[in-house]
Amino acid sequence: MKIFRIMFGISLLFVASSCKKVVEETSELSEIARPEPKSLKPKPQLSKEFNDYWYAGNAEITSYKLEQARYGELRDGTAVLVFVTEDFLPDAQVKADNYNENNTSVLKLNATKSFNTGLYPYSIMQSVFYPVDNTQHALKISASVQEWCGHVYTQLNNRDQFEIASHSYFQNEADQSFSINKTWTENEIWTKLRINPQSLPTGEIKIIPALEFIRLKHIPLESYTAIATIEKGTYTLSYPDLDRTLSIKFNSKFPFEITGWEESLISGFGKNSKTLTTKATKLETIKSAYWKKNSNADEGLREKLKLQ
Repeated sequence: MKIFRIMFGISLLFVASSCKKVVEETSELSEIARPEPKSLKPKPQLSKEFNDYWYAGNAEITSYKLEQARYGELRDGTAVLVFVTEDFLPDAQVKADNYNENNTSVLKLNATKSFNTGLYPYSIMQSVFYPVDNTQHALKISASVQEWCGHVYTQLNNRDQFEIASHSYFQNEADQSFSINKTWTENEIWTKLRINPQSLPTGEIKIIPALEFIRLKHIPLESYTAIATIEKGTYTLSYPDLDRTLSIKFNSKFPFEITGWEESLISGFGKNSKTLTTKATKLETIKSAYWKKNSNADEGLREKLKLQ
């Protein structure tokens, strides 16, 4: 019995020593395998000037005289840029009905164009939802084009990749759904400029052209090479493979108002094609909670914007 107790004690000592060794080795391995903590890039603090301008409960609405190239001719029309901040649901990727600390604050742009091509009218709208922290790509972009032949719609959602949903009355385009790698988008440039022009990309970049341009030219929705420059209140994107140049003119002082833009491209088909330049020239700017201005008495604001 005494011998058994001695042997049992030795066994316990061996097991305890073995467990201690295993724990020590495991601890050493876990220290070696433990990943380094990620250094999160600090989000820029919004200035009081920015908050006072963009969070006062109003949208900024600017009207423009438009000369739009289409079918090898220039068409007279109007363009409107509506900038407004709002809460955005990052998962559902829609405007939030109510405030929540998990919402993302975005600077939204609704850009519209109206012009006629002979007998029938064109109506174009592009929407951009861009985080005001200015540290990532637009969360959502959409575009629709309506004219008497039909209408087309494209939407880009920023998730693990850029998820694209596209619908068209054209047979070769029809209904499409696909994903592409994330990169710069021309649509987000307009909102990024309003937050901080100096943060705009420059040099040779890969960028997805405006959804409006892609739909009107019927080209693949993908990134193209562009040369980006910024100088004296003008940001320019030149696409060598698309024979297209876009120049956005803006005030170099906050709130960096967009005073106009020019877009040179080949317009028309076959022998009638030529290089034309679309031009937009600022008419008027107002600050307004336009969503509340929906009575007949509010039509005077359209006169102030020189839209009637």
